[in-house]
Amino acid sequence: MRRPAIDFYFEFASSYSYPAAMRIAPLAQAAGVTVRWRPFLLGPLFRAQGWETSPFNLYPAKGRYMWRDLERICGRLALPLRRPDPFPQPSLLAARVAHAGFAAGWGDAFCRAVFAAEFGDGLPIGEEVIIVELLRDLGVAPEPALARARSEEIKAALRATTGEAEQAGVFGAPSFVAADGELFWGQDRMAEALAWAVRAATGASHPRA
Repeated sequence: MRRPAIDFYFEFASSYSYPAAMRIAPLAQAAGVTVRWRPFLLGPLFRAQGWETSPFNLYPAKGRYMWRDLERICGRLALPLRRPDPFPQPSLLAARVAHAGFAAGWGDAFCRAVFAAEFGDGLPIGEEVIIVELLRDLGVAPEPALARARSEEIKAALRATTGEAEQAGVFGAPSFVAADGELFWGQDRMAEALAWAVRAATGASHPRA
């Protein structure tokens, strides 16, 4: 039997991607599922829907609910929470560095560090100085990492991942896509997504509407 796997699509500017990124590794390990971390950009997907910013900004009631909901989630998980200003944060540089990091073996640790800095400490992750500090804290030399992140290869990889997310039906973050193409949206669907991935790997049938 092949090992179950799942694609974890997330956006650094996404508030709900924060708790998902901080807890997916132990949950996936316990479920016996391999996680493919897939940093992408929500901006192009939002613009295709006619949005120029987060729907949490476009619809204030939804935004107020989201921040209160995130407070409850982070409180339950003992995760610090500090709202970054502005929201959403520019995430292009962080996403490119993450792609470079996954090729070098430090990508998941970098992603968790970015989310902790952004939503745990309220730091501006769009600023290069913050990314440099995070890389140094991880023991990664910043200069070659940033140079790699700005290469045409990494830029193309991020564009490709964003395109693959759109093709998979992703419309928000975090999203999880199982090997059979089943899509789950939201950090509160993570356990269901992992269970589906396990069943898909065994060839077990799934309920269909």
